[in-house]
Amino acid sequence: MSLIVDHISYTYDAKSGIPVVGLDDVSLVIPDGQFIGVIGHTGSGKSTLMQHLNGLLKATSGTIYYNGEDIYEKGFDLKKLRSKVGLVFQYPEHQLFAETVFADVCYGPTNLGLSKKECELRAYDALKKVGFPDDLIFTSPFELSGGQKRRAAIAGVLAMKPEILILDEPTAGLDPKGRDEILGQIKKLRQEENITVILVSHSMDDVAEYVDRIVVLNHGKVFLDNTPGEVFKCYRELEEIGLSAPQVTYIMHALSESGLKVNPEVTTISEAADEIAAALKRC
Repeated sequence: MSLIVDHISYTYDAKSGIPVVGLDDVSLVIPDGQFIGVIGHTGSGKSTLMQHLNGLLKATSGTIYYNGEDIYEKGFDLKKLRSKVGLVFQYPEHQLFAETVFADVCYGPTNLGLSKKECELRAYDALKKVGFPDDLIFTSPFELSGGQKRRAAIAGVLAMKPEILILDEPTAGLDPKGRDEILGQIKKLRQEENITVILVSHSMDDVAEYVDRIVVLNHGKVFLDNTPGEVFKCYRELEEIGLSAPQVTYIMHALSESGLKVNPEVTTISEAADEIAAALKRC
């Protein structure tokens, strides 16, 4: 078990007269190699939770264990934690600052004290892994498109060789083609590097397509935590807290209710196509 969240709560402006609860008694176990989706309405605590996982925020109560160590213990190396639990923010502009993309991606490895050659090798390897165009490597990051900026930001974290990669809304604002390309690269990375991936997203279809497990947050609490099929089976409960299920879920439930013998709990387009084809063949 690489990361355990143990009953953490977090209150914004706890010392002021109007405290706001960001997280409320959240407990999670994040095993090595899992692809986890985190969903919830705006203000549900998604980004707040992500910033706790690598120590950017400190819980008001509770603790977090990384490889068996309490990250809040005196003397714990938070710098090392942040090199192993990499966070890509929702807005890549918040992470890109150097004169060129290549220099930006080299920044993290340089801070680890690695040699110039090792930093450059890591940077180039990370850029290749995210499918970044060779002809733009020495371009200013501020001249890139939205999708290219996201690839550069992800590469900057990958160059640190993290064990856990956290992506906060990595496809926000991208067109369908750009969204598929980014998520496809993330899926490939997870398979090739065997790293843990935590994907925060508002897109139920994206989450259903890629993840092994979904954590639903509502008002700072864990509302559901299960496989995509089990979570989206509760689509009416999700609607009650301002969320929805993938379009496939609604289509399959409608077909099942109309008498077609299909499994309404499938969550991806390919699974749905197979179910419908098999049902029509039986007819």
